[in-house]
Amino acid sequence: MAAVREGLPDGRYGRSADQRADRKLKIIGAVLGAGLLGVVGWAGVSYISGQDLSGRVITWDAVSDHAVKVHLEVVKGAGDKGVCTLRSQAADGSEVGRKDVTVDQRASQVDTEVTLRTTKRATNAVLVGCTSSSASSSS
Repeated sequence: MAAVREGLPDGRYGRSADQRADRKLKIIGAVLGAGLLGVVGWAGVSYISGQDLSGRVITWDAVSDHAVKVHLEVVKGAGDKGVCTLRSQAADGSEVGRKDVTVDQRASQVDTEVTLRTTKRATNAVLVGCTSSSASSSS
């Protein structure tokens, strides 16, 4: 007579080794994912708070074949000074104008209109970036 072997009843003797390993891997993955999310968040906040000047182009208008009028907004510390670089391109992607704008007003937000001279008709005006040239000085 052949012996028939029955399996163990489900759930009677705890979890199998595979189920325990899967649970450990899920826990480790969740902890590592939360840690990575924390590091990315911290790096983003550090980057944003570390910038002394931030600017953006509000509007731009190609007023002629050789000029673009740009409305630039810069947020900074009240005594900070810096330089923002604007660039303009033609329809073919070539650079047709570039200008460094000095921002030295004693205000925390500076709105200014700048005329950017170009070598031919511009199809855009973009802010390349802003850098701080010096910290506030007492006068």
